[in-house]
Amino acid sequence: MRLRQPDRRSCGAASLVVARRLADPRYAALVGDQATFAHEAATLHRRLTSTTDADGRRQVPWLRAVGTPPWAVARDLHVVTGVAYAVHAVRLGRHVWPHLAAVEPERPVAVYVGSRLLPRHVVLVTAVDGDEATTYEPSSGRLLPVARARWESAPLRLAGWDLPWWVISPR
Repeated sequence: MRLRQPDRRSCGAASLVVARRLADPRYAALVGDQATFAHEAATLHRRLTSTTDADGRRQVPWLRAVGTPPWAVARDLHVVTGVAYAVHAVRLGRHVWPHLAAVEPERPVAVYVGSRLLPRHVVLVTAVDGDEATTYEPSSGRLLPVARARWESAPLRLAGWDLPWWVISPR
């Protein structure tokens, strides 16, 4: 089954729901259909863009209309995995792949992708095997194989976006 983001701005939240499903089999069993997934992603998106984070600490407010703030993604991945995450600005070339290579089964990596001007979409790298990264693409709800060469030299072609901007990976 494909689990798709419920609207145009909840790609970050949808990616985080998938991350939690990977880390918690009981949660995965509860959030296994599109309707439940959409509800979870929409609820999480509201929380991620609010004035408090996953731990109840204050955070910089963010307009819901522009998506999910990277620091909120890092904090939520920390809550889900128990591992500290950091936001790394990246560009094409050898700066992206070392962060993706850190992926472990219960420690996925989020990546903001976009155009030359702006980051516009969040995807989740769930596994790396050799020179290929299994990537959850929330607008289609599919797991896609993305070759290392695409991460390093573009175009990525993930939901129409070609360039990596930020990687949120374990510290």
